Amino acid sequence: MKRGKTGRYEVTVTGGKRVRAFVPVPLPPKPRVDLGGPLQRRLESANLALGRLDSVSALLPDESLFIYSYVRKEAQLSSQIEGTQSSLADLLFLEMGGAPGVPRDEVEEVSSYVAALNHGLRRLQADFPLSNRLIREVHGVLLSSGRGRRSAPGEFRRSQNWVGGSRPSNAVFVPPPHTAVQECMGELERFLNSDDPGLPTLVKAGLAHLQFETIHPFLDGNGRVGRLLVTLLLSDADVLRQPLLYLSLFLKQHRQEYYRLLDHVRQTGDWETWLAFFLEGVQITAEDAVSTARRLNRTFRDDYDRIATGAGRRASSALQVHEALKASVVVSLSEATKRTGLTFPTVSGAMQVLVEHGIAEEFTGKSRNRLFSYREYLAVLNEGVVDAG
Repeated sequence: MKRGKTGRYEVTVTGGKRVRAFVPVPLPPKPRVDLGGPLQRRLESANLALGRLDSVSALLPDESLFIYSYVRKEAQLSSQIEGTQSSLADLLFLEMGGAPGVPRDEVEEVSSYVAALNHGLRRLQADFPLSNRLIREVHGVLLSSGRGRRSAPGEFRRSQNWVGGSRPSNAVFVPPPHTAVQECMGELERFLNSDDPGLPTLVKAGLAHLQFETIHPFLDGNGRVGRLLVTLLLSDADVLRQPLLYLSLFLKQHRQEYYRLLDHVRQTGDWETWLAFFLEGVQITAEDAVSTARRLNRTFRDDYDRIATGAGRRASSALQVHEALKASVVVSLSEATKRTGLTFPTVSGAMQVLVEHGIAEEFTGKSRNRLFSYREYLAVLNEGVVDAG
């Protein structure tokens, strides 16, 4: 449904140039979103996929292991969209206290994404409302280190920003003037906390994400916070028991269509076309997460059997080290010693068993302070991450 422009242009002067900045009208759309026909089928498929994701996570031997690794995969993908080149292994290496092989700022940005998500989820679990204050807090954690730390972490912008181009006058899109940000975000906060039984949570999340991206309230980190907002909203509404829905891989793979639809909605008011795309992303992302969880479950079970039947008298210690490796994907011998309570020589020998069985792999190439990865586990997580295109 084409409603016309979803906002107005306000002419401002930035850098001595006249600029047309776009100020969106508050949500929800008027007339209301048409949830009939194809969009209703999309919504039903997305909800069904989310239900499967919620149930399959409960079947994992240790749900926290999957959440630990999956959050880090999302952090890597979301940061890749913003241009970082670090790998998932770099992040895990940093978390183990190692020095990454790429600029440290890039890896710290990814690590800060994990911290920002965890901060937001903890606040929601403590009954803090999904609010502008929480959004600013999440942004503050996100930009606490890395290249964005000089871009006013935790504060709405006080100057004009832009998307694409070298300056506002030749930008692809110019968000609202900084003087309008507070009002626009206030309206968005009211929408996030509105109680409209006729507006399904997934539809609300899709509308809120696009509105946030249009407002672009921060000097840096808007894309990452906008993607986090979807997870936080779904968690706050108890749509998922655990934070396992992350859209970054889908948006990375369909980047051009994503940006086209953002502009299409602003110019035409055709929210239904955007929502169909968004709900397709939810469905595909949830189905992929279910597939990943099942594959990891099979990997853990098969590797357990290989160790139990093929490691002889070292099977007991090798299985304990296997558990330590499952817990973080990458582990040092000293860390595995702490986690298992075994002696260092025993852990070293057990890890060698895992290497011989093709389960673990040493990837520093050093003779001391070696780090071992769970080879197949890391390979599964790297799918979609290693291609930075």
